[in-house]
Amino acid sequence: MSLKLSDEDKAQLSGERGPANRMAMSILVRMAAVSGAQELMDITAAHIDSAIYTGEATMEFAERLASLGARVVVPTTLNVSGVDEHNWQKWEVPPDWAHKARRQMIAYQSMGASPTWTCAPYQTDMKPKFGQQIAWGESNAICFANTVIGARTERYPDLMDICAAITGRVPAVGLHLTENRAGQVLFTLSGVPREVQEDDEFYPVLGHLLGHIAQDRIPVVEGLEVQPAEDQLKALCAGSACSGAVALIHLVGVTPEAPTREAALQGRTPQQTVVITMKELRAARRELTTSLGEKVDMVVLGSPHFSLAEFQKLAPLLAGQQRHPEVQFLVTSSRLMSSLAEQTGSLAPLHQFGGTVTVDTCVLTTPMLPAEIKVLMTNSAKYAYYAPGLLDKQVVFGKLEDCVRSAVSGKVMRDNSLWEE
Repeated sequence: MSLKLSDEDKAQLSGERGPANRMAMSILVRMAAVSGAQELMDITAAHIDSAIYTGEATMEFAERLASLGARVVVPTTLNVSGVDEHNWQKWEVPPDWAHKARRQMIAYQSMGASPTWTCAPYQTDMKPKFGQQIAWGESNAICFANTVIGARTERYPDLMDICAAITGRVPAVGLHLTENRAGQVLFTLSGVPREVQEDDEFYPVLGHLLGHIAQDRIPVVEGLEVQPAEDQLKALCAGSACSGAVALIHLVGVTPEAPTREAALQGRTPQQTVVITMKELRAARRELTTSLGEKVDMVVLGSPHFSLAEFQKLAPLLAGQQRHPEVQFLVTSSRLMSSLAEQTGSLAPLHQFGGTVTVDTCVLTTPMLPAEIKVLMTNSAKYAYYAPGLLDKQVVFGKLEDCVRSAVSGKVMRDNSLWEE
């Protein structure tokens, strides 16, 4: 299938717009051929997952583009980096890693990208709008943009995302097109009590279950009796994008494109229908815990990055208490959310509790954890899913209140009352 290029596409590909645009467009054209695209289309924003330092190759790619004079042509946010550039010395980050990760950060900033350094770009003032065509990397952000906002993005891999930002163009395929946004797997909640649906813990668990079953297909979920909060939807999207490769969830009555089941399915018959009861949810919740003991070495929160609302919810839980001396307490967030939390007085209780905030990055993307930390406790399905494989750590999953109680007591404490049979 031949790829039709506009005159501007050809100008970029031929080098008329400079060597950086030529390099970026050549990559996009090759990827368009792989995806079977017939043409390229405009985007109006980008989010760059390539900002994460994963080795010298990613640093050299960024510095090569920067040395060629690359500049982004659409508003562009940057995902988490490979280092908290101001506080990495407090952890176990090797100096060489920190130096190279910072070089990569500088390269992307030099291209005109905004130094947001967050996996939750929808928490910034650069949040896209319904129907906006964008090129976002970072799995949870992709799912959130499509599901909650109704913006349109494909799953952009590292290195392709920055090429899109430089050229302002992407292959016209996948979730950019209406016909490809129809739901494929119908999930019906049955016998899930309203009090469970209102609980924060429900959403990462449901996301984990949806991703496991749907994989890279588009779920449609009916039977929600509540209007989820933004952070609950954030947790849902993150969970489903980890256990599967979900990039869009149609929550009937919540997702802008899914006022009804019929609209979510675009009138089509689902490929598969799944009934979700408490039995399936309990099993999914159990999967998120890999540690069988009562020991906990660190509570880690903020994947995706902690929002201001989450800092404000955490603060009263910590007030007047102290963490156990053998349990570290870490929150990962963005510079923006951390600054807002400090301005509103939500950080003081965390510091008084003995907790720490790390910005720009997270434990999954920088080698910061001491070897003696063996068991993590978290309320994040993303941390729970990735930590055993990426960090070789055991994990205990629990709600925010459980994480605080465990940090105080020095051992795992979980309230299972909502989940008991």
